Amino acid sequence: MKVLFIGGTGNISTSVSRLCIKKGYELYLLNRGQSDVKIEGAKHIKCNINEIDKMKELLNEHYWDSVVNWIAFDPKDAERDIKLFEGKTKQYIFISSASAYQKPPLNSVITESTPLRNPYWDYSRKKIACEELLNRAYRDKNFPAVIVRPSHTYSNVIPVPIGGWTEYTIVDRIKKGLPIIVHGDGSSLWTLTHSDDFAVAFTGLIGNLKSIGHAFHITSDEALSWDQIHQYITDAVGAKANIVHIPSDFIVKVEPSLEGSLLGDKTWSAVFDNTKIKSFVPYYQATIPFQEGIKRTMKWFEEKPERMIVKKETNDMIDRIIREYWKVGNSE
Repeated sequence: MKVLFIGGTGNISTSVSRLCIKKGYELYLLNRGQSDVKIEGAKHIKCNINEIDKMKELLNEHYWDSVVNWIAFDPKDAERDIKLFEGKTKQYIFISSASAYQKPPLNSVITESTPLRNPYWDYSRKKIACEELLNRAYRDKNFPAVIVRPSHTYSNVIPVPIGGWTEYTIVDRIKKGLPIIVHGDGSSLWTLTHSDDFAVAFTGLIGNLKSIGHAFHITSDEALSWDQIHQYITDAVGAKANIVHIPSDFIVKVEPSLEGSLLGDKTWSAVFDNTKIKSFVPYYQATIPFQEGIKRTMKWFEEKPERMIVKKETNDMIDRIIREYWKVGNSE
């Protein structure tokens, strides 16, 4: 099977790329060649996808069983891809986001039929607009679009909203006994999925022509509270967390830049029904619990000191939010 990934070396896509190679797919990676991640066995096409004339020239001789765009974030990206790949692929998979689902949620369990609406986060609204364009292209022109909505998938990132992701700040604070923030009262439920698990389901969709016209989310079936998530992180580093619970709306009032990721996503419980993806990929089952997966993540960060990035501006932000919260508490 001949597959093109636009991107392919990111947080989620690296695991998928490596599993594709293991499964014997003829995998091409189209990117600018700036990533340090190497996918042994993949073929590379070095280009900026927005250089349309060069792209058409490079891709002219190719016809794909599947094209996946991991780095499309704007409706203009979807419009470009429809023009580039119409008649050039049997399947086109767009990576959307589960943050596109209705916020606040009106149902406790999310399915693919949950409405798409996010008034808090422009990132999510743009993903919704991309989906609408691709669905219209499927209906009107039979463009072979498939939508996949990951939800907080992690591998070599620390999946917390304040002080984590590609930085090590939250772990550094935990090790030093400094207070860390958990939004809300820490009891809302959240779903984290290891990228190696995601890859199993995703590679089962690649080349599956029955998937065309459909949307899927791919997540673990494990739902944890935010207190549990932070506890597993502290256990993984052998320390004790000094947690301060602060309401999300207060956090956003002090630090408006967090509105999207909190009010537009992680404030609300997110529990997913994975029946649909399992009906298309019957062997899919997430097998890496977060308690185990976060240990792998910590090991990866600590293998190289340069990965353990501690940002002063993040520390200052956390201290400022906590200081403002304590100030309000002491005035009551």
